[in-house]
Amino acid sequence: MTDPTPAQTSTAADQARAILSRLGVPDAVWSEGGVTARSPIDGSEAGTLAAATPDAVEAAIDRSVQAFLSWRRVPAPRRGELVRLLGEELRASKDDLAMLVTLEAGKVVSEGLGEVQEMIDICDFAVGLSRQLYGLTLPSERPGHHMRETWQPLGPVAIITAFNFPVAVWAWNAALALVCGDPVIWKPSEKTPMTALAVQAVFDRAMARFGDAPEGLAQLLIGERGVGETLSADPRVALVSATGSTRMGRAVATVVAGRLGRSLLELGGNNAMIVTPSADLEMAVRAIAFSAVGTAGQRCTTLRRLLVHEDVAPALLERLVKAYETLPCGDPREAGVLVGPLIDEDAGAAFDDALRQAEGEGGEVLVGGTRPRSPGIYVRPAIVRMPGQTDVVRHETFAPILYVVTWKTFDEAVEMQNAVPQGLSSCVFTDSVREAEAFLSAWGSDCGIANVNIGPSGAEIGGAFGGEKDTGGGRESGSDAWKAYMRRQTQTVNFSAELPLAQGVRFDV
Repeated sequence: MTDPTPAQTSTAADQARAILSRLGVPDAVWSEGGVTARSPIDGSEAGTLAAATPDAVEAAIDRSVQAFLSWRRVPAPRRGELVRLLGEELRASKDDLAMLVTLEAGKVVSEGLGEVQEMIDICDFAVGLSRQLYGLTLPSERPGHHMRETWQPLGPVAIITAFNFPVAVWAWNAALALVCGDPVIWKPSEKTPMTALAVQAVFDRAMARFGDAPEGLAQLLIGERGVGETLSADPRVALVSATGSTRMGRAVATVVAGRLGRSLLELGGNNAMIVTPSADLEMAVRAIAFSAVGTAGQRCTTLRRLLVHEDVAPALLERLVKAYETLPCGDPREAGVLVGPLIDEDAGAAFDDALRQAEGEGGEVLVGGTRPRSPGIYVRPAIVRMPGQTDVVRHETFAPILYVVTWKTFDEAVEMQNAVPQGLSSCVFTDSVREAEAFLSAWGSDCGIANVNIGPSGAEIGGAFGGEKDTGGGRESGSDAWKAYMRRQTQTVNFSAELPLAQGVRFDV
């Protein structure tokens, strides 16, 4: 492991504050009390940020409602122009914003850059979408009648995001919501408030260039869980899009459903890779390494279960252990480092507890699992061979632990893949067309994402992102995910001089 102590003379938090200043975030955001902004790289604190009060949340919702009344009247292609300008501003600020992601979320530099690129990509996607919010023309059984289906703006959208993708998930939601005619209110994770401040500053520059957008179109509320609870409970918030743990999602869903509102949930994952006897093992090793240890195992799409045929398990595990032994871990700003820190001590404790539980359930740690002393929370990614899918394997631990279980038949492997509460992402490595197609069939993977000869991580923005079961059932980003941000309306126009009723009903008066 490389020394996680930063090479710079200043702390990571100092560097973050300098970037915020460069991006136009005023010093006035810093407060004597509120949400503490810190870097997991060295544990340094940038300061505290004022938390939104209940009155501030109420005022933000009021502004969002007023913004909706005018924004919905703006033609969709014109709304797309604002998102196009946002994409331009993100391109201009990409390096600074990406480094801020690294400093506050602990991602290695290439991952920080990749996350900002996701924001740019979804802006490009949404700009095109602004001219393609298609409805349907439907045949009517009544003569002289015309039927059509249209999609209308929905209303204020609350976006609740998690620390592990502190900026991309906001963009996935905001870019689509804005072109669909909806204002947005963002409640970021209290673990990554600085990146949210930076993105808001970038968006404000796009707003200034756009010129005539209503006040309150995109707002930021920094605070603890109470902010999200208030947004979820308010009937004026038309959609609550929440990304985070299954526990959090259940709470949001219960509150929103209680007022018959809409929620879009992207929650936990416990993703598996099935490796068959025909698989290209070298390619599988590369896919496993990125999927299991990228972002220090703190992705919802992280590979957590490796289901490998018993005949190829020895050869695959030998290669994997060697790869893990040489993984460069440490300060994510340093060149060549692939594994940065966990977000906080709670994550480190969960890593330790899961390994103890795994050993108690018959697991054998093949490599990793240690925590070197350092200012931040750094761990060596672990591979644990398990006798089966025990309780700890069925639970999602947000840390770089890969559980290995062997199987004999392909049907058994698919059954194991599906036998967990979560259903986000999945994959199979095979050269058999039959196995690949069976995995993708209705009786194959039960996840929202299913891949062949590629890991479960690294989704592109063109496809709808999300999963089933405890993952929440929501879909964000590409495909027709935009429909979640709009209301469907069936319209019928009678252009005849008669009034025939459907289904042949007669009602003459």
